Amino acid sequence: MSLQRSVFSLRGWPLRLPQSHNGQIALALAVVYLVWGSTYLGVYVALDSFPPLLLSGLRNLFAGMGLFVFAARRKPLWPSFAEIRNAGLVGTMLVGLSSGMLAYGMRSVGTGTAAVMVATVPLFAAVIAAVAGRKIGRGEWFAVGLGLIGIVILSHGDRTPGSGAGTLLILCGALFWAGGAHLAGQLKLPSDLFVSTALQIGLGGAISTLVALAAGERMLELHFLPLVAFLYLMLIGTMAAWVAYGFLIRHTSPIIASSCMYVNPVVAVALGALVLDEPITRSMVIATIVILISVGLSFWFDYRGKDTV
Repeated sequence: MSLQRSVFSLRGWPLRLPQSHNGQIALALAVVYLVWGSTYLGVYVALDSFPPLLLSGLRNLFAGMGLFVFAARRKPLWPSFAEIRNAGLVGTMLVGLSSGMLAYGMRSVGTGTAAVMVATVPLFAAVIAAVAGRKIGRGEWFAVGLGLIGIVILSHGDRTPGSGAGTLLILCGALFWAGGAHLAGQLKLPSDLFVSTALQIGLGGAISTLVALAAGERMLELHFLPLVAFLYLMLIGTMAAWVAYGFLIRHTSPIIASSCMYVNPVVAVALGALVLDEPITRSMVIATIVILISVGLSFWFDYRGKDTV
């Protein structure tokens, strides 16, 4: 499904998405870069009232239900049982296993350290693609390695203590995310982008919620700002960003789609400095430059690889 079919209205003025394919990809990348980078701040605020795993489960469950209602009103082509099963499998990996392990790992690992480790997703994506038979050029490996170097520079000076078990859980979460992204590009999913996304995050969120309740997590006292943060995470950080990410999975390579894992920590650091008065160091500036270069190279090598096929 093309994003150009979607037309939204803001105070009576039609807001039409880009008509060209490259423009749609650029918009989708901007959404996943900026919005998912801002979710670190959203989670930081929401955790004052929501336990971590229940926060992840509820935001994805409600977002999936909302997207499904929106998709149903458009009268799409309904998926087959196999497509629903595949969407559930992908959602379990991307939302249930990946987000769940991240939530549990962050009980003993700091937020900044966790964001750095999640940035290993493109590396896992390249390894999985290579194991699956896709030829990964030296240039793409160099871009991935350069991005990881930037993440290491970004984390330099982070003194947040972490445990070995928490680190392993978060890295496993990153591996499941990369595996889910790979499966999303290989399995036959519902043809309608909104139905497919709704099933993935809805089913994955349902699994996370059940696990959270079974683990004994319960809602804390609800305050206004955490509620606002939860709504932002559900409507923008999940519904809008997942539609954009689903579009990227369908129309770009897994490495390009996962490049947001490099940019998101940069956005998170910038928002932390602006909103939480966190300091910006020389290493942060250098890391930003290195990371953006690595993303640019990943685009270039991916484009050149397609051009030579």
